[in-house]
Amino acid sequence: MKISIVTVSYNSESTIRDTIESVLAQTYQNIEYIIVDGASKDNTMGIVSEYSGSIAKVVSEPDKGIYDAMNKGIALATGDVVGILNSDDFYENTTALATVAAAFTKNPASALVYGDVVFVEPDNLQQVTRFYSAAHFRAWKLRFGWMPPHPGTFIRSTVYRDVGPYSLLYKISADYEMFVRLLLVKRLQYSHINQVLVRMRSGGVSTSGVRSSLRLNREIVQACRRNGIYTNLLMVLSKIPFKLMEFVKRSTSGGR
Repeated sequence: MKISIVTVSYNSESTIRDTIESVLAQTYQNIEYIIVDGASKDNTMGIVSEYSGSIAKVVSEPDKGIYDAMNKGIALATGDVVGILNSDDFYENTTALATVAAAFTKNPASALVYGDVVFVEPDNLQQVTRFYSAAHFRAWKLRFGWMPPHPGTFIRSTVYRDVGPYSLLYKISADYEMFVRLLLVKRLQYSHINQVLVRMRSGGVSTSGVRSSLRLNREIVQACRRNGIYTNLLMVLSKIPFKLMEFVKRSTSGGR
């Protein structure tokens, strides 16, 4: 099984080296690594060029945002499975992709598999601030705003060809809308890997303040309704107390 990993970047000189090295350090051998950059103005591409011999495909050009860049990478991918690792994220360990391959082998009917992720302090990558577990996720919970962690999700390339690209109608929720199409509209099978696969730096677009949170939840409601799935803002907001527990548990337990 070939696994294509797509990293999208823009002005990521301070973080992308960790991302690249976490992919190249994987023990799993059959990996196609693709980087899609949005014409960065800093030294991102200079860093990428240091690893040119180990990266299958590199694109650097203006785009219409992060989901447009993801779509470009998926279109370039030739693997059986596609995973997306953003330029401020990195794999938890060197066996993450071997674990993913084993999960697809064990669950051949699954269109996608996903594991857990942790959020860490940007200036202290060992300090876990949030544990994002997908152990109790079920497809029906999408109507209440729940979704598997996107960086910990791996999708068969045939599925992308069937359902189409990420929608550019959403600024920060196109990954959620993709899950709606996959799991509620298409009703595809999925499997959970009960371990952390990815570390994410806190402070990304979808986790950076009240304004982003409000936009995220409004886009979630729109994504469901445009796909013929009923929800409303009150149903989506009902997840907030449970989300807060992900932070409280980690801070009181001293990290993972």
